[in-house]
Amino acid sequence: MLQFTKLPWAKIGLFAGGVLFGTAGIKILSSQDAKKCYTNATAAVLRAKDNVMETVTTVRENCGDILADAKEINAERAATEEDAVIPDASEEVVEDTAEEAHETKSEE
Repeated sequence: MLQFTKLPWAKIGLFAGGVLFGTAGIKILSSQDAKKCYTNATAAVLRAKDNVMETVTTVRENCGDILADAKEINAERAATEEDAVIPDASEEVVEDTAEEAHETKSEE
């Protein structure tokens, strides 16, 4: 006579429950209601993606404007600093004498 006490009934029960749950799970996951749920979730993700892409485009445009404004500010600042520099009179004298010396050598 077989001894049923030595069989691992707990493990057999867990296995049978897993098979039953897996079979029922597949039926549930492939049902029409589940398909509608997946479709709605995918549509929501696509809408979110479009919203994020619009935001990214706006941020890129703003960054381009900021960069252009920053370059303009730096150009104006450089022009202002260049106008503020007072030329040294001694530089002009040295340049004039160098030109005269060059002209003198050219004539000889």
